[in-house]
Order: sequence, then structure tokens, then C-alpha cells
Amino acid sequence: MKKISQYSRRARIATGVALAAVAAGTFGTVSASAATAARPAANVQTTATTTSTHLTIGAATKAAQAALDAATKENQHVTVAVVDRNGNTVVTLRGDGAGPQSYVSAEKKAYTAVSWNAPTSELAKRLEQTPNLKDIPGTLFLAGGAPVTAKNTPIAGIGVAGAPSGDLDEKFAQAGVAALG
Repeated sequence: MKKISQYSRRARIATGVALAAVAAGTFGTVSASAATAARPAANVQTTATTTSTHLTIGAATKAAQAALDAATKENQHVTVAVVDRNGNTVVTLRGDGAGPQSYVSAEKKAYTAVSWNAPTSELAKRLEQTPNLKDIPGTLFLAGGAPVTAKNTPIAGIGVAGAPSGDLDEKFAQAGVAALG
């Protein structure tokens, strides 16, 4: 075994730099862990929190596929979107031949349905009394959206767009809701 002094100056410097890097990395990790451990986690009272129910990705996909299948049986080219309670898109299926506008329209119908926990065909009727509802960002007050509920609480929305009428879109959205039943 060679003594350190027997290695070239270049090898000794490279070895020293490597050891310093390892030591610095280890020290940084230890320091970060120590800093994290020093801060106690917030332990809030259960009265300060809520629990919400969400569809699984499997259930959302099942509902979207059921809505798309219902439309396909009637030779309609649609897009189906399923959003969670917060309006975040969980799954979107764009059927063969669906128009480019149908993607955004389906998401907005789903968002509108879950936001008000009502089919969008009913919400469209409310525009007569309150026309400024249509100005709320992200909403679309056209038939084709249906809410999904659990224990009478909205947990998701299904929106369908692309059929020649909103009534057909909503019929297909309701087929998606029924698939979850």
C-alpha cells in the first residue's frame, strides 16, 4: 500500500477535493435534517379542518367512458370532461371527430355543474333572472354538465360538449353519472 506522499501532487489534490465534497454534502444533509427536526409540526384541532370526498381516477375514467360510449351509440362526436370538487380536471376523453372547441366547453360545463351542484341546463335558465352569472370566470351556462354527489354533497362534475344540442350533451353526461351509481 502506498503512502499518501507517494501519490502525485495532482492525485493528492483530487482526493482532497473529493473528500471535501463528500464531507460538505454530508454536513449539509445533517444540517437540513436538524433544522427540520427543530421545528415542531403544526398540530391543529380537528374542528379547524374538513374532510372532502373525491372520485378515484378509476371512477372518473369509468364515468367519462360511459358518457363517451352513450354518445358514440348515437353517432355523436363529443368530448367528456370530469372535474373534482375544486374544479380541477381529473380526466378528459376526446372522442373521434370531436370539434376543437368541445374540449374547453366540456371542462367548463363540468366545472359549472359541480360549482352549483345542478345540471347546467337548469343553471342556464337562471340567467334570465341573473344574467351576470355568465361573467363568472371558468363557467359555461349551456346544457351538458351534470354534478356527481355523495351524501347530497357535490364531489365532481361531468361535462359533455360537441353534440348538436345541449340536451344531447346533458343526456350523455347523465349516462356518466349513472355509471357511478
